[in-house]
Amino acid sequence: MITITTATAKEYPIIQAIARQTWPEAFGKILSPEQIEYMLTMMYSLSALTEQVQNKHHVFLLVKWEEEPVGYASYELNYQSSSKTKIHKLYLLPAAQGKRIGQLLIQEIGTRAKPDYALVLNVNRYNSAIRFYEKVGFKKTGEETIDIGNGYLMEDYIFEKQLTDANH
Repeated sequence: MITITTATAKEYPIIQAIARQTWPEAFGKILSPEQIEYMLTMMYSLSALTEQVQNKHHVFLLVKWEEEPVGYASYELNYQSSSKTKIHKLYLLPAAQGKRIGQLLIQEIGTRAKPDYALVLNVNRYNSAIRFYEKVGFKKTGEETIDIGNGYLMEDYIFEKQLTDANH
């Protein structure tokens, strides 16, 4: 059984633990260990998670499979005052991949996104997850390079998926 709930602050350590397990797998072939550690600290410290939720209006979802946490996502409605919902994060433990759990997370975000008309996300240009996003209906709409400090860049494609009434 799969359950998706809005994460609470007391569940931030679970999100941190999943990030520490998934990031080396997701980015180990494309980013240095130093950059991975820098980004994990920058994005997943308790203060960073609190800032994302309280000040940036991100909502974190925690997904459990058979009562065990196996992944998370975060999203932001009305991204940059647009009619788009931005998916900031979506990560699943390797054992949970390929079981439609990622698709269920995207569907849940799509349901919560109405009346926004599209989902948008960034994905590293070399990340194998690109195939997953294309498979579930996202289309590449651009690319951007973001300086995240310490001499590191995020070199991403921008993907977008139109929402229709069927997605809601």
